[in-house]
Amino acid sequence: MSAVSLRPYVPADAKRCAEIFRASIEELAAEDYDADQRQAWASTAGDEDAFAARLAGALTLVAAIDGAVAGFASLKGADEIDMLFVDPEFVRQGAGVALVDALTRLARARGAKRLTVEASDVARPLFERQGFIAQKRNLVRKGDEWLANTTMSKSLGGANPAPPTRH
Repeated sequence: MSAVSLRPYVPADAKRCAEIFRASIEELAAEDYDADQRQAWASTAGDEDAFAARLAGALTLVAAIDGAVAGFASLKGADEIDMLFVDPEFVRQGAGVALVDALTRLARARGAKRLTVEASDVARPLFERQGFIAQKRNLVRKGDEWLANTTMSKSLGGANPAPPTRH
């Protein structure tokens, strides 16, 4: 397995991130959401300028494997993972874990005590493995379709734990 490298999102990444977003939804979410739900969800990247603005408006990281953009994730504010998508070609190669780990560290550095995410059914197991706990189920409207997801959170403890004192 190749190493995953992370870097900040740049505007030139917008088209590739939109492609990953759509491919991930179409291929990886097929067992959890029907064709109409997937189409409604994927179409939210149809306006690539608006999609690019959403990525640029958050702290977005891009994951690469062997130089190829494999996925992306964004932190909205100090404490909410807004998006996490991995290209189906690169699933289970560490990109998702690396992105969640990096956003967790960034949230902690921003002073967050808790990190939350609205996890799709397909992403929920990844977040569970990263220590997130389900809080509640939600129904979200995308176009004419309703999609279920789960609000999950992870305690980050103290933002800067005090070092142990020596006697």
